[in-house]
Amino acid sequence: MATLQDFEKILPTLSRGEKAQLLKWVVRDLGDDFPGVDSRPDVCGGEPCIVRTRIPVWLLEQARRLGTNEQELLEAYPTLRAEDLVNAWAYARSHAAEIAEQIQANETAS
Repeated sequence: MATLQDFEKILPTLSRGEKAQLLKWVVRDLGDDFPGVDSRPDVCGGEPCIVRTRIPVWLLEQARRLGTNEQELLEAYPTLRAEDLVNAWAYARSHAAEIAEQIQANETAS
């Protein structure tokens, strides 16, 4: 199997068209992937969370809807970085119905 170093060596030898095709394949392979957000059955019941943390995206989105600003979130959750919030907001936009259901489920459970 080729390594990243192998690809790095090959990349300069490719034509612009070949690089474009390679990029299309990578994008297609990533599909609906959101960097910085991960869902695993063994973490928070499989809810999408910020990587390196157990902070669910729905929790951040709910806090934002309730008027908490980004600076307050970063202060409340010291493990969060600004880029984590960018990733959370992108995920929440793309998965609005899912996030709304998770917020509703949490409110109902409380």
